[in-house]
Amino acid sequence: MSPTTRKYVLQPKEKAETRMREIEVLLISAQDLKNVKHLTRVRAYAVVYVDPDLVSKTRVDEEGGVNPVWNERLSVRFRERPPSPEGDALTALNVDIYAHGHLREKPIGSARVLLCDVLKEGSAAEPADNPIQCLTLQVRRPSGRPQGFLNLWVPPTGKFLIRRDSLSFGVRDEEAEPAEVPQKQQQAPDGVDDDKKTLTSSV
Repeated sequence: MSPTTRKYVLQPKEKAETRMREIEVLLISAQDLKNVKHLTRVRAYAVVYVDPDLVSKTRVDEEGGVNPVWNERLSVRFRERPPSPEGDALTALNVDIYAHGHLREKPIGSARVLLCDVLKEGSAAEPADNPIQCLTLQVRRPSGRPQGFLNLWVPPTGKFLIRRDSLSFGVRDEEAEPAEVPQKQQQAPDGVDDDKKTLTSSV
């Protein structure tokens, strides 16, 4: 009788739960972009993402042409990679700029910045941890040739400064007694002149 052969099947390790993160970005403007519309004005907008399937878009600038101005705050969600030097070094914020068209969207250029270069530890409620520092990034054409610049701001904490209400105006004393409302002056009957509103007692 041949011995029984046991087969052991290696179970794959459970995947670590993916954590989502969200940061805020201010897309300010761009300058000297490539004119990809030779007959009409360029109507540019930007697509911002870390993960290509989780994107945020600006509005279409109708007036700036190759120098669009957005001044738009966007929230960008992405999946956090497992902690590792390689993961931190490769995680980047990408901005793709397109020219809006009736038939198709024409790519103008792209810019990117590593998150490890802009995100720092700190509290969004502390101004010292969230200094406003505008970044100017080189825009590159799909061919790789540089043309144009992109201006944006990424708060070092990943969130814009949280404004606090002044304690002088935000705190209300609930135990204080309400002030007495002065009684209205007795009104004279209709038809009595203003000079005769004061009634005198008969002697």
